[in-house]
Amino acid sequence: MADGPVGAEADISGPPHSIEAEQALLGALLVNNDVYDRVASVVKAEHFYEPVHARIFEAAANRIQKNALASPVTLKAFLEDDEGLRALGGPPYLARLAGAAVALFAARDYARLVYDLAIRRELIALGQDIVAKAQRMNLDDEPREQIVAAEQALYQLGEQGKVDKGFQSFLRAATDAVNVANAAYRRDGGLAGLSTGLADLDGKLGGLHPSDLLILAGRPSMGKTSLATNIAFNIARAYRKGIKPDGAEGAIDGGVVGFFSLEMSAEQLAARVLSEAARVPSDRIRRGDLTEDEMRRFIEAAKALEACPLFIDDTPALPISTLAARARRLKRQHGLDALFVDYLQLARPASSRSEGRVQEVSEITQGLKAIAKELNIPVVALSQLSRQVESREDKRPQLSDLRESGSIEQDADVVMFVFREEYYKEREKPGEHDGEAMMKWQTAMDALRGKAEVIIGKQRHGPIGAVELAFEGEFTRFSNLVKAYQANAQVDFR
Repeated sequence: MADGPVGAEADISGPPHSIEAEQALLGALLVNNDVYDRVASVVKAEHFYEPVHARIFEAAANRIQKNALASPVTLKAFLEDDEGLRALGGPPYLARLAGAAVALFAARDYARLVYDLAIRRELIALGQDIVAKAQRMNLDDEPREQIVAAEQALYQLGEQGKVDKGFQSFLRAATDAVNVANAAYRRDGGLAGLSTGLADLDGKLGGLHPSDLLILAGRPSMGKTSLATNIAFNIARAYRKGIKPDGAEGAIDGGVVGFFSLEMSAEQLAARVLSEAARVPSDRIRRGDLTEDEMRRFIEAAKALEACPLFIDDTPALPISTLAARARRLKRQHGLDALFVDYLQLARPASSRSEGRVQEVSEITQGLKAIAKELNIPVVALSQLSRQVESREDKRPQLSDLRESGSIEQDADVVMFVFREEYYKEREKPGEHDGEAMMKWQTAMDALRGKAEVIIGKQRHGPIGAVELAFEGEFTRFSNLVKAYQANAQVDFR
């Protein structure tokens, strides 16, 4: 820093900084301690370029936080032995700072400038760090891991700009709650969150809420992947961009969807979505056994959905840190309104040191919940159920059936189970010789055919209970179930 008095031309060499802005901000703080409450959420001591200014700000902040006066006179006793301050002329420098004070209303703008310049310096340092690590040939430091670490560091640096954190008044919180309720009231479906496209499920959940972790669990062949792809497709298909109530540009209906398919390939997942859209049996798509009309519908569906904002990542065994980095990148590049993970037991913990499977799953679920909160989106993670379901007479799943259930149940905001009794009843088919048993079985099958249940076992925001859906296995499609009393009503359940 220049040795001249306050107001001298600032040193413009070196990293981005503004000595004058720092001096003006400190002067305002020493003249009027109320400035601290205005700038404390924006700037910290470490954001000052000049180390002496950082120490002055820290000393003033410490006194103000203790309800003590911070002025040139009171700070003199704490800083008169400071070597850096002595080089600038000693305690009289504090008085000169006060003489250069800006108006109270301008202090936050100066704080913002000091902060922005600090972020630019951090960006430069981060870039230099990336270059230095890339140039080092270290066998334990894979380039892919360096990319993930760099993306995470960049995202965290970008998130530092959100200064409206910490405590907020009840008025502010109540206003936000009213805005959410008003948005739900103005929507036809009365939803506060993203619509799943399934009316009865929306009725129970109120849609998919931002920052929520939703677990969708089921035994193999229950259709949990099908339900997840159906919901993801419904959200992406309904996407409409515009100006949101808060004035920002984004999704005003539907949303951009990210789908981590850790089990199936992207091509298989796309085939499922197209099977539902074109109403062509998925097994025949796989075999290529299609009529000319079915092939035409399949191609038309593919053309109609090519602009659908549904992004699929089919990289197997992703560490949770990489999954988070890719979600951040997708949000930065294209926007992101909902994230699906199929399924969580196939993800890997960030650390390679294994402390048992329960601990690994706990790290994964905590990571998924952190993604939901950090990106402010709903995260839907699929989960397997333990085999103890099969040993019970009533095969309806319960919370205790979740594999490594403790952490999953604790971290999730919503836990849902997909259950199709038809699947189990089909395997109870009696022999052809027992006519009476066969008739009973056939009657039961007729009542269960094409029906599925989504059992909500936990929900922080609303009721638990079961939702009945229609299931068309050949199209891997869940849809709204038309009840008997609705059969003749003119209701559009699309």
